[in-house]
Amino acid sequence: MARVMTTSRPATEVLAWSRELTGPALRSAVETMPAPVRRIAGYHFGWLDAGGLAAAGDGGKALRPALVLLAAEAAGGSATAAVPAAVAVELVHNFSLLHDDVMDGDATRRHRPTAWSVFGVGAAILTGDALLALASEVLAAAPAIYAGDGVRMLAAAVLDLVEGQMADTGFEGRDDVTPVECARMAEAKTGALLGTACALGGLAGGADPERVEALRGFGRCAGLAFQLADDLLGIWGDPAVTGKPVYSDLRNRKKSLPVVAALTSGTPAAAELAALYRSGQDLGPAELSRAAALVEAAGAREWADTRAGELLADALDLLSAARPEPRPAAELGTLARLLVQRDH
Repeated sequence: MARVMTTSRPATEVLAWSRELTGPALRSAVETMPAPVRRIAGYHFGWLDAGGLAAAGDGGKALRPALVLLAAEAAGGSATAAVPAAVAVELVHNFSLLHDDVMDGDATRRHRPTAWSVFGVGAAILTGDALLALASEVLAAAPAIYAGDGVRMLAAAVLDLVEGQMADTGFEGRDDVTPVECARMAEAKTGALLGTACALGGLAGGADPERVEALRGFGRCAGLAFQLADDLLGIWGDPAVTGKPVYSDLRNRKKSLPVVAALTSGTPAAAELAALYRSGQDLGPAELSRAAALVEAAGAREWADTRAGELLADALDLLSAARPEPRPAAELGTLARLLVQRDH
């Protein structure tokens, strides 16, 4: 008889379990792609080096798959039944990363050169497109009990993600971005997929529509909190932890949530930061350091920390509303805290 876990596991153990359960299925799915994109995808996931040989690179935490699997268990179902949904969500996430790196011009991800910087912009974009198509194929082949609704859910999340990403890109050329607009962008760009991950898990676990929507709300709130934490890392994160250059968001003049909060704060720091962002010149180390100090002086760093905590509390309330099973609920809460309480 299989042992039933009754006590919650720490985040490291949950994520290792997620990778163990979804990793083989993810690799099997990627192996079905045409050879040229399969090689680039393998490099992006850390399975191959630039020459196509086996590697042991960092393929990511498998956080989103873990949310899918735990949400299925929280609904009273089996994590195994939710593996296709978990794989599909991870494929969509990595589609977005490949495209993000091209749009942001980022040269490193997960402590190694980005796919576009190794294989070229066009090849990286097409590989992202292939991962997106593969996600729909994987989910369409899932158990019929959730495949049809699941494909529609995932497609809606992708449209939200694209809308959010377009807004994010558009903000770079504007001087009048409001905090409300920025929060809406972040919820679409990041919250939509995390919310859908939890909703898909609930659907795979047999939850009724009300519980599915509560799980979705949990994921969306946790996702927005995560975006705030990620925005802080994009300014003050240690490259050894983030795998990206220091001040990467400021270098790209991103209108992230803390930056917009600073720019609209009405403080002297806001005016100086706006002048730096409008300068049109490449920001060197001194200017980047000054920009980071101005964001903090405007109170935006503290605001982002506080707001992330509020969103985490909202997420946990929505999780309770989903009437989850105790052990997976505790682990979902642990992952939500992990999303927010990172070093920055």
